[in-house]
Amino acid sequence: MTWLWAIIVGLVLGLIAKAIIPGKQQIPLWLTVIFGMLGSVLGNWVATGIGVNDTKGIDWIRHLLQLAGAVVVVAVGDRLWVSMRGRKRHTA
Repeated sequence: MTWLWAIIVGLVLGLIAKAIIPGKQQIPLWLTVIFGMLGSVLGNWVATGIGVNDTKGIDWIRHLLQLAGAVVVVAVGDRLWVSMRGRKRHTA
């Protein structure tokens, strides 16, 4: 069940991150989910590092850090995806 939640959270965070980032991203949906999951893990790691990963009530700061992580990972991943896809087209 944790994998299912990880996929759902990855999808939601990835799609929100794509909506926040200006312009059109070229990554496919499956990569958006993976990048959203990685961003969530990155945000949790930062939240744990600064001591806000588990608070009373809703963990707003942790969730915002997860979203920020997803934005960073999606933005960097999209640039890498575009550069890799561009290289494949030139060599073919």
